Amino acid sequence: MKDVARALSPLGLMILALLGEGDMHPYEMIRLMRQRRDERLVTITNGTVYHTVGRLERAGLLAEVGIDREGNRPERTTYTQTADGRAAVVDWVRRELARIDRPAEFRVALAEAHNLERHEVVALLRGRAEALAERRSDLAAALHSAHSRGVPAQYLIEAERELALLGSDLEWLDSLHVRLAQDDFPWGAPDVPSARYLEDRKAARR
Repeated sequence: MKDVARALSPLGLMILALLGEGDMHPYEMIRLMRQRRDERLVTITNGTVYHTVGRLERAGLLAEVGIDREGNRPERTTYTQTADGRAAVVDWVRRELARIDRPAEFRVALAEAHNLERHEVVALLRGRAEALAERRSDLAAALHSAHSRGVPAQYLIEAERELALLGSDLEWLDSLHVRLAQDDFPWGAPDVPSARYLEDRKAARR
């Protein structure tokens, strides 16, 4: 299963995670992802979504559960997440959440981190924070050395920006750990979907 998870694209991961919320057809997936502004994280087009769904079905990560037809609309095939699909989501998020060398994948993993147990997310993000702190320390030392050797400042502004971003990222991770430690911070799938969520699902099906 880990080999399958490694082959998942960020879009494939998000589609599988969506099916963890309930069975749906690709058109509904597209509408929901656009409503949630997920195009910030992945490229969402009809072609890429339908192609990805087909690839996930061939891999056994999702399965067809029915075909709907309303009025003059074309037939819509509804899919469900398989057990292998659920395991692939967990494996992918678990792997990408701790890595610091794949920022695009990390953003998707963070968006889907609720698919893991809270305590595991805390541990993975602590490991990430340690790796980021080490990178920041190394970069700060390199910048200090460059300045001491008289490297012109205009050649170092990108490195200075990265150093500042690393500091901000670490501060944000610290604040997230505080929130995750609070019992009233929600986690996982809600027992009762919110009225807004149900309305979004209804709108996406139209």
